[in-house]
Order: sequence, then C-alpha cells, then structure tokens
Amino acid sequence: MPEMPASTAALLRRYAGSPFALDVLTAASCFALMILDVPGLAAADNSLTGLTATCVLAIGAASLLLRRRAPWLTYLVALVFLAWLHQVTLIQFALYSLGRFRGRRAGITATALYIALACALFAMPGWPENRGDTLSSFLSLVVPIGVLAAAVGIAAYRQDLVRELEAQRAETAALHAVQEERQAVARDVHDLVGRELTMLTVRSEVLAVRSRGTAHEADFDELSETARSAHLLLNEIIVRRTDERGATPGLEGLPALAAESGRVGSPVRLTVAQEARALSPLRQAAFHRVVQECLTNAAKHAPGEQVTVTVTADRAEISNPLPAAAPSRAPVSTGTGHLSMEERMSSVGGTLTTGREDGTYRVVARFPS
Repeated sequence: MPEMPASTAALLRRYAGSPFALDVLTAASCFALMILDVPGLAAADNSLTGLTATCVLAIGAASLLLRRRAPWLTYLVALVFLAWLHQVTLIQFALYSLGRFRGRRAGITATALYIALACALFAMPGWPENRGDTLSSFLSLVVPIGVLAAAVGIAAYRQDLVRELEAQRAETAALHAVQEERQAVARDVHDLVGRELTMLTVRSEVLAVRSRGTAHEADFDELSETARSAHLLLNEIIVRRTDERGATPGLEGLPALAAESGRVGSPVRLTVAQEARALSPLRQAAFHRVVQECLTNAAKHAPGEQVTVTVTADRAEISNPLPAAAPSRAPVSTGTGHLSMEERMSSVGGTLTTGREDGTYRVVARFPS
C-alpha cells in the first residue's frame, strides 16, 4: 500500500486531537445510539418513515457540533426531540454539554427545566406509551438521566478550571522566579562591577586633575568622562531597567506613598535629606521598599496614628505611636513583610532593626557609612 505523505499524516494527527474532531465524534456517537430507535419511530403515529426518521435524528445529532459555542441551541433541539419523538438520548448529551462548557448554574437550570417539561409531558394522555404507572416511577427514569449527565459535565468544567488555575499559578511562579533572578543579578552586578567602576571613575578623575597642563590632559579627561558615563549607564540599564514592570522606585516615590497613606487615614510626616538623593538606585529602592512596608503595617496595626519618616544618606527611620487598643478587626497579614524588608536591606549591605520604645513602634534601616 502506498505510504501517506508526512504532511498529510501530521495534519490528520493535529485534526484528531482538535476540539472539533471531538465534537464530530460526539455527534456520531449520539446518532449511532438514536438510530436504534428508528424502527419504533417509523411504527409510531408521528408521520415519519424509516428514512425521514433517520434524517431527523441526523439533524438533531448534528446540533452537537455547536455544543461549545451554542450549547443552549443544542439543548432546545433536544427538548423538541423529547416532546415530539419521546427521545431522551440527545437530551443527555445536551445537558452534559451545558454543564461542561457553561458551568454549574447553567447545568442545574437546564436540568430543572428538563424535569419540569418531563412532568408536564407525563400529564398528557398517551405520552410516553410505556411510562410508569405513577409519577414517581416515571421520574425515577427521567431524573437520573438528566442529573447524571449534567453532573458529569459540571465536574469536567470544574476540572478544567482547576487545571487552568494550576497552569496560571505555575506561570506566575516561573515569572516571579525569573524576576527575582534578574533582580539578584542586578544587585550582584551593581555591587561588584559597580564598585570597580566607581574606583575606576575616581582614579581617572584624579589622573585627569594631575595631568592638567601636560600633553596627556585631553586623553585623561576623555578617560574620566568615559568611566563616569559607564557608571551611569550601569545604574540606568542594569538597575533601573532590569524589569520595568517590577522595578521599585527610589526616593522620588516616597511622597506618593505618603499621600496614599494619608488618604487611607494614616497621615505621614516625611523628611528626606538632600544628601540621600545621591544614594545608588539599589539603596534608594531598598529604602523605598522599607518605607512602603512600614506604612502598610501602620495602616493595618495603628490606623489613624501619624507616621514619621526620616531619610538621610545612611539611615531611614519610620516610627508611629502604638494605638491605645488593638484594631476592632484583626488585620489581614501574611507575616512575611519583616522578612522581606530584612532581605532587601541585607542584599545591598544594610541592616534592619525594629522594636517598641516608649509607646512608639520604630523601624530603622541603616547602611554602613
């Protein structure tokens, strides 16, 4: 036998695993089950022959091709088949599809409507011919069909949600790990390479001064300017742009934090020394993170109390009076804020101390002078 081309085989494999192929298989399975009723439908008093009954059932099964985009349409067709042809096979597939692709509310609503219609049909004379003697015996056949089909669909829907949530969590964790790795690399590059660049800049400026009036004055001036530009580029590209989405602002972001804290009821008295603005971007980001966490904690644990924030070149101190009584509702907290501040400070060579003192809670972040 001739071999199938590789492209055709790949196309068939891709199609076999597609949602549409699964819908076609579902419709074919439903039609195969319903076609077993063709002799009974042709013999019943419904003006159908064997051929017309087969065509009608094929149309009903074909509605399952729309079960993802329009499952309610398939459901309405199934209700028509239930009332007209006493056909319960299609309604099972329709209820499953509603639960599967529209969730619990749709599945329960559709099942309730199906049972209500079945009860109404039970009251009509002659429907179905082989019904039970009582309503309870009739419902013992009708209800399990609908409930089981909808329940299986709802369970599959919930399983899809769980898988999607797990995938999102895995993606979030991966992105977080990448961001942390980038920040760690940025800190290492800044602390190691940045120090060497700083020394290079200082030495080149010293040489430039010493070479004034000599033949090499222009060369040393150019070297000094190149070293200074390289140091600035390191701070801008490696530190500031490691990840623009997760970059932490520096001291320029403190007024916005203070204003936001004031809007939620915790006024802030902010003092930032001019010399603190000469700190490296990483150290400014560390101070910003500490102040941000402290303001958040103050709003949770001491609402309404004024927070004092003082930032100098080597120190950031945040303090607030302890409330006379605990908040009426326990604040929501993960308990990792203190560890996060310590990790941020230690990563750039600083220290963090916290404690209660004379009715005041105080946090002090320091860098070695």
